[in-house]
Amino acid sequence: MSWDLLRKGYKAWLQLEKGLSANTISAYLHDVDLLVQYLMSSEDQVKPTSVTNNHLRTFLAHCVEQGMSARSQARVLSGMKSFFRYLVAEKIRDDNPALLIDTPRLGRKLPEVLTLPEVEALLYAVDLSKPEGHRNRAMLETLYSCGLRVSELVSLQISNLQFDQGYIRVIGKGDKERLVPIGKTAIKFNTIWMNETRPSVVVRKGFENTLYLNRLGKQLSRVSVFNMIKMNAKAAGINKSISPHTLRHSFATHLVERGADLRAVQEMLGHESITTTEIYTHLDREYLRETIIRYHPRNKR
Repeated sequence: MSWDLLRKGYKAWLQLEKGLSANTISAYLHDVDLLVQYLMSSEDQVKPTSVTNNHLRTFLAHCVEQGMSARSQARVLSGMKSFFRYLVAEKIRDDNPALLIDTPRLGRKLPEVLTLPEVEALLYAVDLSKPEGHRNRAMLETLYSCGLRVSELVSLQISNLQFDQGYIRVIGKGDKERLVPIGKTAIKFNTIWMNETRPSVVVRKGFENTLYLNRLGKQLSRVSVFNMIKMNAKAAGINKSISPHTLRHSFATHLVERGADLRAVQEMLGHESITTTEIYTHLDREYLRETIIRYHPRNKR
């Protein structure tokens, strides 16, 4: 059986058997494609049923040589284990050659975090005189107010806005729903977008309930949000490399620095494990120093 046919079967398996989201499936398929490209570029032209543990180790070594980070290597290995698990489940193979490969050790590298003045500069950099200005300001306010993932932001539905109660209903990873508080400023700019600007957009069929629309009346892509943030960061004079995730990280960091309970932040971010939330609660050294001075019993005079 060819790689192409197995890829199609694997995609269907992920959709029907595993019920994974479109983004997760896309990531798994990308990892398989990387492996296939490597194996087919060799003189052996390795078939799916002939892949060995050594082939996979050599492939991962190739990824390292190409400068792939430990986190990306771990993701690729996870994809390989999943793909060969599918082959075993379908009785195409008797074994999973990726099982005995150890996951690379991951550091606790934290993404960039914006200071409060930088967040405000980013928000105020949006040109409200442009047709998309109020939409962009509403999206930035929502990202920072609610700590959303970019995929959660672009898929927000009007019917899931509960502004009168101060909440929005978010569909997160694994199609899990959660209620997230939203601030008054974010509500204000979203209301302006919905009442004053969005009505001028010709909405395409199927996107009537989608909150944020592009010029064609369809749901925005994640890439367009990335580009919008980079453009406004440049206009604000922010030299850090930022993305929608930077606002999510800043949201959590600023909450914890001001005394928010870690469990509450975990709930708002939609994390299953508290250890995942800890990655987003980077506390700067000055904050830690002040905390120790303030609360350590031996610092009392």
